Amino acid sequence: MLRLIWNASIRICTFMRVWMPTNILLDALRTRRGLRWGVPAMLLAGGYFAIAYWCTTLIAGGAPGWLNLIVLLCILNAFKFLIHGPISLVRLIWGRRSERRQARAEARERLATPQRTARVPAEYEALPQHEHGPTHLSRAPAARSA
Repeated sequence: MLRLIWNASIRICTFMRVWMPTNILLDALRTRRGLRWGVPAMLLAGGYFAIAYWCTTLIAGGAPGWLNLIVLLCILNAFKFLIHGPISLVRLIWGRRSERRQARAEARERLATPQRTARVPAEYEALPQHEHGPTHLSRAPAARSA
């Protein structure tokens, strides 16, 4: 019985993560590029609360009871966005701080290592980008005229 409930909850969670628009948006906001949009995304919570309020007024006016599920879903999504805003702000600050720390460490490493002297490549080694000169890949003036 426990195994059945566990498997059903995993399947439902997977379905919700893959197909529900708010979960897709929250997954996109959790990426490094999306973290800066976490706080403005909190404004979506206002829209969800407005839809929930509108549905409750419809229910009070005699609308069908299944609208309570819509109210519950809207309130759940609104709280998801409200909670995600401050969390994304903290994660953004944490990420930028670690990026700065990594850049400083790389700069210290570059300063600590001595400059290498240029060496002549062996016959079988390829030269970096533009060091081949005009003869690379038959680009010599003689090759073009032939």
